[in-house]
Amino acid sequence: MARIELVGIDKSFDGIAAVKELDLTIEDGSFTAILGPSGCGKTTTLLMLAGIYTPTRGEIRFDGQVVNEVEPRDRNVGVVFQSYALYPHMTVRDNILFPLRMKRIGAERARVQAEQAARLVHVESLLERKPDQLSGGQQQRVALARALVKEPQLLLLDEPLSNLDAALRLAMRGEIKALQRQLAITTVLVTHDQIEAMTVADRIVCMSEGRVQQAGTHEDLYRRPANRFVAGFIGTPSINFVEGSVAGGQFRTGNVELPCPDVRDGRYVLGLRPEFLRFAAAGLPASIVQVEPMGRETFFLAKSPLGTLGVIEPGTHPRHRPGDAVALTFDGPDTLLFDGIGSLRVDGGYVWPRWEAEQREQ
Repeated sequence: MARIELVGIDKSFDGIAAVKELDLTIEDGSFTAILGPSGCGKTTTLLMLAGIYTPTRGEIRFDGQVVNEVEPRDRNVGVVFQSYALYPHMTVRDNILFPLRMKRIGAERARVQAEQAARLVHVESLLERKPDQLSGGQQQRVALARALVKEPQLLLLDEPLSNLDAALRLAMRGEIKALQRQLAITTVLVTHDQIEAMTVADRIVCMSEGRVQQAGTHEDLYRRPANRFVAGFIGTPSINFVEGSVAGGQFRTGNVELPCPDVRDGRYVLGLRPEFLRFAAAGLPASIVQVEPMGRETFFLAKSPLGTLGVIEPGTHPRHRPGDAVALTFDGPDTLLFDGIGSLRVDGGYVWPRWEAEQREQ
């Protein structure tokens, strides 16, 4: 296995920066997800780790050794691409064996390694089939076996589940996570799917516009987002943002004032996650404008003096309909506050709903 370091990495194409000032350490045996929207630089980062791209500036180190100029075939890296890239004229066995052609090992040892890799991902009964005789999930497993057969020190997964249906994606997420734990192989997953990243990875690196916005556990990114981008990208449905200002310890927006202690005067953005808003007997007046049953929970849109807010409520049967008058409440520690200029999260300064403050005083 390997400890991976990216130090001061820039990557440009024809003068256009794809990755900027990237500093990142991936610990030996860890499972790291690089998460972000299309064009954020995550796949470019993966391809630099694979050796397909060379950094414009900076160093990539495997166990302390700089590998910038090391060819992909000499890095001992396994890659599973989004398209799987199986050779259609080859059997499953030959597809899995293919990476071993570049290694000087005997035919018998190669056969044993290929069969072991096939058993790891449960395709040992498919070795004589061609790729067009396989389902999408089976092709994904074969691609994973081909990446694992040479016993790589680093496994790279580029959107490996995006071509699968929802049920199969769920099953394969669990299998990949279990396999990584079993092999203790340093693994990097590139994905735009936050659920995928949060369910399989030990650590998430959230990127935007070529830069790392935040790296940490899923709880770090969800509960303590570094900035407004991370808060908006993590969480489904998306967080509610309310723009306003603080003066004299009061957060003001429109005709609404909420106590906001320990924050300097200025422009701010309040973040309220839909799952932390609740319907209550007393609180912020609102009117239901949209109801979306989601199975075990319901998503509501409610028009309020803070704007139109998304609200999640558990339960299979919605208890409100469009047009219903409701009241919303939330807890101060569940709120997020961001600087209105730089968009960075402000520590402390919880926004306390006045109606809850009054109840606590009574």
